[in-house]
Amino acid sequence: MTTNELRGKIQTVLGLIEPDALGRTLMHEHVLCDIRPPGTRADNDLGPEIALETVWQLNYGHGIQRAGRKYMLDLEDIATREVAAMKHEGGEAIVELTCGGLSPDPNGLRRIAAGTGVQLIMGCGHYVNDYQDPRNHARTVDDFAREMIGQVLHGAWGTDVRSGMLGEIGCSAPWAGTEKRVMQAALIAAAETGAAINVHPGRHPDQPQEVADFIKAAGHATERVVISHIDRTIFDEARLLRLADSGVTVEFDLFGQESSYYGLSDIDMPNDATRLRLIRALIVHGHLDRVVISHDICYRTRLMSFGGHGYGHIFRNVVPMMRRRGYSEDEIDAILVRNPRRLLTFV
Repeated sequence: MTTNELRGKIQTVLGLIEPDALGRTLMHEHVLCDIRPPGTRADNDLGPEIALETVWQLNYGHGIQRAGRKYMLDLEDIATREVAAMKHEGGEAIVELTCGGLSPDPNGLRRIAAGTGVQLIMGCGHYVNDYQDPRNHARTVDDFAREMIGQVLHGAWGTDVRSGMLGEIGCSAPWAGTEKRVMQAALIAAAETGAAINVHPGRHPDQPQEVADFIKAAGHATERVVISHIDRTIFDEARLLRLADSGVTVEFDLFGQESSYYGLSDIDMPNDATRLRLIRALIVHGHLDRVVISHDICYRTRLMSFGGHGYGHIFRNVVPMMRRRGYSEDEIDAILVRNPRRLLTFV
């Protein structure tokens, strides 16, 4: 694959498509993934099978000591069924951002795409510092950049399945040195290939802006950068609007998490109605073209097969709520179709 061949196209795990073929898109999901912290990846940490009696408590995060099974999306037959169910609800494409450190499975994604007819766009690069291969800490920016360029042009993780987006590029707060080098490399790879970047920001409310400012200072166009996980990071309109003013696309990607409990930091997680109010604030201030949404499913307990909402939740439940809350069809189309299409089209 050459950069000229990519320009003006979207790259799925099955090959290039025309942008108009993309359809309604979830911009941040995991279909095959292992998000267990590296130090807990042992058979004796799997815990009990997930059942109706335990799924709520597993999601709430208290009382079940061993829960490794919750964090593993490694059942391809179930993944295929869940993705097919999303298509039945009206979804047509998924950006799958399982990157280095999270056990990516490109060939599995290719089989799921072929078996469901859903467009799957695969990410690349590396997750946060604590998940990185220890050898990465000695690697240079140029080395990381060459790797990501190769993942887009030739194939990722030892396969010929090519990535269609850079990310999710992991950042922490405070921002670790290796993470910064990976981000610098992603900027080089984006300039070389024309791909967009998805950023996993650290959990401090000012870290998304730190990343946006870093990208602008490096001379890279922020308009092709998506900042993920806004709904667990920024809770006030002033920060949110300042971030959107910097040109990045803001991603509310935890739709379906309706509980205030969030085990990774001391916040009150918003619900879907609150997410829609914050998105409305962005639209009112002229930022309709800088919003995308998703679920960021990375736990078994969020799949329908294990008592969760599944990848179809946005199409089944949130879109009707948007209409009831006064969202126009044009606004819904921008968030689910036009913005993803623009970002995923190589330039």
